[in-house]
Amino acid sequence: MAEFRRSHVDTIVSRLSEPPQRLMTIFGPRQTGKTTAARQALALTEQGNRYEAIDAAEPSAEPWPASSEADYATFGPVRRDDRWLVEVWEQSRHRAWTSPQGFVLVLDEIQKIDRWSERVKGLWDADRASGCPLHVVILGSAPLLMQAGLSESLAGRFEPIHITHWSYPEMADAFGFSLDEYVYFGGYPGAAPLTDDQERWSAYIRGALVEPNIERDVLSMTRVDKPALLKRLFEFGALYSGQILSFNKMLGQLQDAGNTTTLTRYLDLLSQAGLLTGLPKHTERPVSARASIPKLNVLNTALMSAASGYTLEQAQADRAFWGRMVESAVGAHLVNTASPSTTVKYWRDGNHEVDFVLHRGPQTVGVEVKSGQTPTSHRGLMEFERRFQPRATVIVGDTGVPLHEFLSEPADYWFEQT
Repeated sequence: MAEFRRSHVDTIVSRLSEPPQRLMTIFGPRQTGKTTAARQALALTEQGNRYEAIDAAEPSAEPWPASSEADYATFGPVRRDDRWLVEVWEQSRHRAWTSPQGFVLVLDEIQKIDRWSERVKGLWDADRASGCPLHVVILGSAPLLMQAGLSESLAGRFEPIHITHWSYPEMADAFGFSLDEYVYFGGYPGAAPLTDDQERWSAYIRGALVEPNIERDVLSMTRVDKPALLKRLFEFGALYSGQILSFNKMLGQLQDAGNTTTLTRYLDLLSQAGLLTGLPKHTERPVSARASIPKLNVLNTALMSAASGYTLEQAQADRAFWGRMVESAVGAHLVNTASPSTTVKYWRDGNHEVDFVLHRGPQTVGVEVKSGQTPTSHRGLMEFERRFQPRATVIVGDTGVPLHEFLSEPADYWFEQT
């Protein structure tokens, strides 16, 4: 079978065909295919290239500079610091000047180098001043690649490519997932070959995805005063995805003496890491939305399945749980595919509720999920229409848009439908 390529690969190739005006930054959650997309793009170009994994255990194929032989002998191939970054960049500059097609330098997990953004800023500005035809691509896991340098030191110098969790059509095309398999196993390509062995698959999700995401991408690079609380919040949120819970109630369930401000920040960190988010409530008064009760939603339903301990068959047999899984799959899809100008919320007032509200500028779209496990009344959606006059309302499942069709369109698609 031919190697599957996501649409991001064509985007990268297209930008590499242009003169290097901005750094290309590829970022997103762990294990979503950032490195694979970069390597596939390099294979499709005629430009020379050099790929460097910052945490690689093996030395680069590029000869080590003579001036650094002593350092290499002393510290070995795992040494990666700002001095090493300058040396690699200078070597790539030389290749770019001497190659008719130009040259591409790819730096993977660059945020692991101290002061990387300051060094990159100086090197990139020097290249722009000299007109050096060197393309530079930097990769990193959300959230800290952006926080630690791009939005501050490199403001105006980069063009982002945000790689999200895999969609249902992608998992179906690449691995033959059925709709129910996607709802349960989610969109992690690395875990797909393990789905025939439930215990092995669950262990992979926890050990190769959740733990590194929290330990390496959050706790090791961000100040977290209560790491145990952050971990328990993720476990709790993954299990209760699809439910609206106040922060005070969460604190009670988590049995911690923390405060709602701490919990709000930790939930934001988990959201930026691509694990778990708290959707805000849609309201007539936007200011009050910041203090609203959040609706928990995993950003990949594999996290919910692994936390539950259910097999696929057991999850389907628990009608209430499966209904929340389907709803969480829809919520994750909306968050992962929404454009930067679109936010995903929910709405509830008394007995009236709408599962998801898309908000873009002055326009809104109401989305109600009917998985077949819940009553078919649409009173909440009708009240939402009466009160907010949305651009559109969408019923997913039941007699509305089939779930597989809804999961095949990005969130912003529904603003264009009448």
